Amino acid sequence: MTALLVLCAILFSGKIYQHWDNDPDRGAIALAQGAYNESYNTPRYLDQGWSNAQSLWFYNTTQGSNLMPYDLFMALEQSHSNALFRSNANIDRYRYLPQKPTFFNPDGLPVGFVKDTYQGRAYIGYTCAACHTGQINVKGQAIRIDGAPAMANMRGFMLSLEQALNTTLTQAAKRQRFITRVTQRKGDYSKPQHVIADLEKTYQSIMLYNSINNTNVDYGYARLDAFGLIYNRVLQHVINLKQVRNLFLRAIDDDGNRLLTSAQVDLVLRDIDATIIGSRGFAKVFNHLKSSETGYPNLTAAQLLRIRNMIFNEPDAPVSYPFLWDITHSDYVQWNGLASNAGVGPLGRNAGEVIGVFGTLDWTAQEPSLSLSARISGQSKKQKHVTFTSSINLVNLERIENHLQKLKSPLWPEAILGQIDRQKAARGELIYEEYCQSCHEIVDRDNWDRIIIAKMASLDAVGTDPAMAINSVSYTGKSGNFKYTVQNQPIGDLYLEEEAPVAMILTSVTRGVVATPDPDKWWVRRWLDWLYLMAASVFKNNIQATVKAGSYQPDTTAQPFNSLLAYKARSLNGIWATAPYLHNGSVPTLYDLLLPKKRPNDPSDGEYRPDAFEVGAREFDTQRVGFIQQGFGGFVFDTRKRGNWNSGHEYAAGRTPQPNGRQLAPLTQQQRWELIEYLKTL
Repeated sequence: MTALLVLCAILFSGKIYQHWDNDPDRGAIALAQGAYNESYNTPRYLDQGWSNAQSLWFYNTTQGSNLMPYDLFMALEQSHSNALFRSNANIDRYRYLPQKPTFFNPDGLPVGFVKDTYQGRAYIGYTCAACHTGQINVKGQAIRIDGAPAMANMRGFMLSLEQALNTTLTQAAKRQRFITRVTQRKGDYSKPQHVIADLEKTYQSIMLYNSINNTNVDYGYARLDAFGLIYNRVLQHVINLKQVRNLFLRAIDDDGNRLLTSAQVDLVLRDIDATIIGSRGFAKVFNHLKSSETGYPNLTAAQLLRIRNMIFNEPDAPVSYPFLWDITHSDYVQWNGLASNAGVGPLGRNAGEVIGVFGTLDWTAQEPSLSLSARISGQSKKQKHVTFTSSINLVNLERIENHLQKLKSPLWPEAILGQIDRQKAARGELIYEEYCQSCHEIVDRDNWDRIIIAKMASLDAVGTDPAMAINSVSYTGKSGNFKYTVQNQPIGDLYLEEEAPVAMILTSVTRGVVATPDPDKWWVRRWLDWLYLMAASVFKNNIQATVKAGSYQPDTTAQPFNSLLAYKARSLNGIWATAPYLHNGSVPTLYDLLLPKKRPNDPSDGEYRPDAFEVGAREFDTQRVGFIQQGFGGFVFDTRKRGNWNSGHEYAAGRTPQPNGRQLAPLTQQQRWELIEYLKTL
């Protein structure tokens, strides 16, 4: 009884605490002379069902992401100047959203950046809001949209962070200023040698992350290959020493010559944990591979990339950040419907996301014991059990998911963006019913028990860039301790082999994480919180386990993941606020989405989707509905590369058949504008 009262008191106090930060501007600030010559007044908010306090709680609630030590981030200068890396100008350069100090955010961190504490140390990390808070600008007036896709350039941010850490290490004056700032903060550091030691570790960690995730597809703004990044972090923390050794011994160059001798392999892998190598172990390994000291291989960048490709997969299929309104009402999520939202599905999905955004994974291998996580992750009969101690905050993940139930799609703000022509929209509604509604059903944003049913379309049917869906299924890696464990799949139970689909390995580790109570809490509260999480997943989640809807290739015993080679038709509520379009952001505006992709024999004087356009500006094109796409010197999106293709989903152009096989006539220009007008009303 006492334990139950303690749990109730904790939950009740947590609800009250969520409303303590009630800044009327939700922390938003005006910005002058921003990137791409943007200046805007203090952003305004639309009615999306959240109060000021609820937005700020979402922005500033940690999920357990630990990018780097907090004091180091706060003191770090940019590589090319004395200005702080965290300055508003630099944050805006990568299209994150600067904020002023508020109760939950006393240091004025950008939207989606937060101070996390793990094992007594403070870290800077990401919250969900970093990738899922949008903004549009119209002639100096900004509109902040909760749950909308961010314009963020995370890859550019990470590469710039690596450069800043490197110059701080190598430039004496910059290094001394850094040490002084860090020690004056009176946080986790008092001695300069400890500052330098952690600066070196942080640099190695960020450099390793960027090296492993090097890709020939530049993401630019508003996109990220989240699955690719998550997959690689999982492989880092699953592969074992024996598997790495065997890979290294088989490594050859273009001429078939071995890259590493047995003696070099032994030297490179000395002092590495036998069961789990992890981020720290791989940092040592890659440094040894590059080292020119006696006995080490001194590999070139090209040779290191060859080694990388033997262990990891290139994250070369970036996708747009999805919007979050209605996500808790959806039966399947992710662009290819990979994740079911039933039961503990949301908890596992979000735990996997934190793995990708720098959750600290203190996974170790221990002798067998009575372990819930080992049993649930399939390891109960293994000689050793991988434990899943981590910084991932499962309680907050459940709270965030619950918080999102109140978030509504944004309505077109006519006072700012212009009046909707209701007569034109009425004609557009009839077009929508014929061309769009079979996949994109109309959703009542005010219906509390609404269910968004994912309508899946196979890659062949929809015709859009297949890279994301194919990678999610075809990417494989070493399964480590999960070799010969069994996993339930829709087609039946499957063994994980030594070389296994990373999607299956990810499922195993997220099950282990979800089954591991928070190590940073008193043991009583640790287990009470965990029991609450399991109960909430059963009793508070209204989504039922169902078969996916739509037209897609079924799973078979020979191809057990066929159904994932498809894309989901999402709800179009608030679609006006989610540019660029298609799953990979390859079409800049809604009007362009209604046009065909130009083919070799098409007449040159027709209207077509742009083959290249600029991304990065937040200035909104109220007519075509999307962001401006040229004339500001932004990132050039080239649709000719795999991962960037802008073909497919050409229903309005009369080139993609409807799900029933019917081929509709292409829309006229007048019909396109009528349909656009109706889409503004959703």
